[in-house]
Amino acid sequence: MRAQRIESLDGPDGLRQADVAEPQGEGQVVIDVAAAGVSFPDVLMSRGLYQMKPPLPFVPGVEVAGTVRSAPPDSGFAPGERVMAVTMLGGFAEVAAAPPALTCALPAGFSVEQGAGFILNYHTAHFALTRRAALVTGETVVVHGAAGGVGTAAIQVATALGATVVGITSSREKADMARAAGADGTIDSGGDWAAEVRALNNGRGADVIVDPVGGDRFDESLRCLAPGGRLVVVGFTDGRIPTVAANRLLLRNISIVGAAWGAWLGGDPGLFAATAEGLQPMIDSGAVRPVVGASYPLADAAAALRLIDERRAIGKVVLSLDGATEARDTPR
Repeated sequence: MRAQRIESLDGPDGLRQADVAEPQGEGQVVIDVAAAGVSFPDVLMSRGLYQMKPPLPFVPGVEVAGTVRSAPPDSGFAPGERVMAVTMLGGFAEVAAAPPALTCALPAGFSVEQGAGFILNYHTAHFALTRRAALVTGETVVVHGAAGGVGTAAIQVATALGATVVGITSSREKADMARAAGADGTIDSGGDWAAEVRALNNGRGADVIVDPVGGDRFDESLRCLAPGGRLVVVGFTDGRIPTVAANRLLLRNISIVGAAWGAWLGGDPGLFAATAEGLQPMIDSGAVRPVVGASYPLADAAAALRLIDERRAIGKVVLSLDGATEARDTPR
């Protein structure tokens, strides 16, 4: 089968198309892939910087959507069903395998591209806001990187949970995307964004800040929290992993919480089903609907990775394997 394989740890340039054996999928759901999500963990793995370091060569791709080819008899899935799933590896291929516990039905209103962009971002957003930040209806949430896959997911989930949501973006195009995703307002990261955040909530600042960026954004965000506020660490796309003096937390009565959905999932197998149950009403109401910003054919997987690596992505980036597809970067 066709697949995109990382053959050297040179970032997107290390990706090569190859013919590889189809996964056997013993005890797993084997899926004919129609679309694969492209995510920041894929970029990190392409440089050997992710916590999971598979030996070379390997097929990246942590999430897919498609049609079940085969499944264990007790899995609850049958051939022909449309599903979305977390694979962790192997998604950039025509056929992938996923654990039954990390596979679920593709919602009727979702395209396969939306399904491929749902689980990682929306489960992370729901976990971050409910379990880690303990978001309360009526609170003010600020989202960094608000136009990306994680950002748009956090906006939609926070809005569905009853928060007022403000997105921080770096361009007018990205601000438009954040508002289209449901943000009540946006702030330009090129200006004095910290002063604008501190002015929110009648001058109290943000109750919750979702930060997938890190670096200087993290440092300044600590000064923007309301008393009792929570800064939720989701990632470090800036590259610099920040540190903090604990006295700042004590004197201002603020908290920093990590939200590593995948790491928590490893110790709590029930998290996946519980999060899916929490998200289902949001899907049914239309409050949650993945925004696909760019779709590439499998042959152009390196270009899709570069879009994320260079922080140019708007919405979720996916690979489409469902027929002939030209690169498309129009948000849908």
